[in-house]
Amino acid sequence: MEDYIVSARKYRPATFESVVGQRALTTTLKNAIATGKLAHAYLFCGPRGVGKTTCARIFAKTINCLSPDADGEACNHCESCLAFNEQRSYNIHELDAASNNSVDDIRQLVEQVRIPPQVGRYKVYIIDEVHMLSTSAFNAFLKTLEEPPRHAIFILATTEKHKILPTILSRCQIYDFNRISVEDIVEHLTYVASKENITVEPEALNVIALKADGGMRDALSIFDQVVSFTGGNITYRSVIENLNVLDYEYYFRLTDYFLSNKVSDALLLLNEVLNKGFDGSHFITGLSSHFRDLLVSKDAVTLPLLQVGASIRQRYQEQAQKCPLPFLYRAMKLCNDCDLNYRASKNKRLLVELTLIQVAQITSGEEEAISGGRSPKQIKPIFNPPKAPAPASDAPAQQKSTPQPAVTQAPVQTPPKAYSTPSSTVLLAKEPEEKKVPHMKIDGLGISIKQRPQVPTETINSPSSQPVEKEQPEEDFIFNERDVNYYWQEYAGRMPKERVAMATRMHNMRLTLLNATTFEVVVDNEIVAKEFTAMIPDIQQYLRSRLKNKQVTMTVRVSAPTEKIHAYGRVEKFQMMAQKNAALLQLKDEFGLELY
Repeated sequence: MEDYIVSARKYRPATFESVVGQRALTTTLKNAIATGKLAHAYLFCGPRGVGKTTCARIFAKTINCLSPDADGEACNHCESCLAFNEQRSYNIHELDAASNNSVDDIRQLVEQVRIPPQVGRYKVYIIDEVHMLSTSAFNAFLKTLEEPPRHAIFILATTEKHKILPTILSRCQIYDFNRISVEDIVEHLTYVASKENITVEPEALNVIALKADGGMRDALSIFDQVVSFTGGNITYRSVIENLNVLDYEYYFRLTDYFLSNKVSDALLLLNEVLNKGFDGSHFITGLSSHFRDLLVSKDAVTLPLLQVGASIRQRYQEQAQKCPLPFLYRAMKLCNDCDLNYRASKNKRLLVELTLIQVAQITSGEEEAISGGRSPKQIKPIFNPPKAPAPASDAPAQQKSTPQPAVTQAPVQTPPKAYSTPSSTVLLAKEPEEKKVPHMKIDGLGISIKQRPQVPTETINSPSSQPVEKEQPEEDFIFNERDVNYYWQEYAGRMPKERVAMATRMHNMRLTLLNATTFEVVVDNEIVAKEFTAMIPDIQQYLRSRLKNKQVTMTVRVSAPTEKIHAYGRVEKFQMMAQKNAALLQLKDEFGLELY
């Protein structure tokens, strides 16, 4: 039985021309070899499976070829090429930095660099996964990498360029390898299938290429896996079954349900997908990609962005004509939000179902609020007021002619004369009771600083009174310094978190009342004074409402250099008290008290 070789090794490129998807890089390397302008250090970086190590081997083989052809490729007939093909060449050394990443390994490599080649012109050292070297190993390698012997060339390969020291990067020519496109992978897989006498469907190879995510080695490995599963006849159905990939048909059906607002059918299809073992996150990600493909299919300019087979491409174009652009924009936004919130959700299935319901309601005229296209609806009242038997046109007209004064401005509320029907009387009776302020003798309260003439009750209830009333002025209550400080602290406690520094400063202040209505805020510098001056309107409005006095006035003053304005501690308070009463010191000494 012949030894089996996987396709990734059997069909590994042996020349620059056979490298797939890296035309710009291979052309640059061939021109450098042809002109003899070779650098002493190269850095090949890019994703896995895109040809970094392969290009390094081809480059090492070509520069040592004794008789290259006219295209700049190795001849494969000279002694150097034959030794390379038979893996017995001493001019090419490969080091796996993942397992040989210590300083001793690099020192051993540096010692080998001194030995010139026996056959050929150059000794090439290929260090794979170079980012795995330790910092000490990098530092030991710096001098040799900067000034190697004339016969030594270093080729470093890595998938994570950001982990390499800048001092290493500055000493190398950097080549960035790209991900291989879907078209190039499909073309190469078709070539491999023809060599192996395997029948394939183009849609099947397209699914394999998408699954490989730009890596040719991954694509060939998946190809071998599918060949083993199908026995040499690769179909679209066999590929999606073997790779556990969601069929395009699910997303096409689901989109039709969305356009028809069939919420129940969409939920049943989701249940079918979940029962087959697919993850909800995988499903919602695929749905987002489906909407994206529909969007690029609507315009011929963006059609090249659609990376699917010919038959699937036709279906995308047909369904894209049915989908309005606002629907696609909103659906992509909802699916993307679901994908972002999926990991943090406790009920993941419910999150996906809610997203499907919202998408299905986008084109529904009766539920625009779910689609997020307008402001929310007004809430309807739970209890309906009793219907009045009188005509509805009279009451509004009378109500407009007799405006009611505000509750905060008129402590005595007079029922308007205009309401005369029984239904109006019922409505007035259902007004909130707390809005009516009972009339009391002001001279007996002892809290008002402004006397107000009393209005007899019989005058208010008199039938001859006019509907229009004069607004009564508010009472201004007396307050003291303690009240001002209390509501000052309350205001500081309600300040937002982003102004925590100002709130802390306010908590540590003690206000002084200059007269009956004016209080003073003393600060220690001009900057803080400007901040408090800007806050005067808001603070005055708050304190006037809390103290029930519209004459409250706030002033800001910067303290004198000798004036002490900060809050006193326990020790300072005791010292001030002891200055007024020397007996406190005697009491402290007799009982052996300590201040903390």
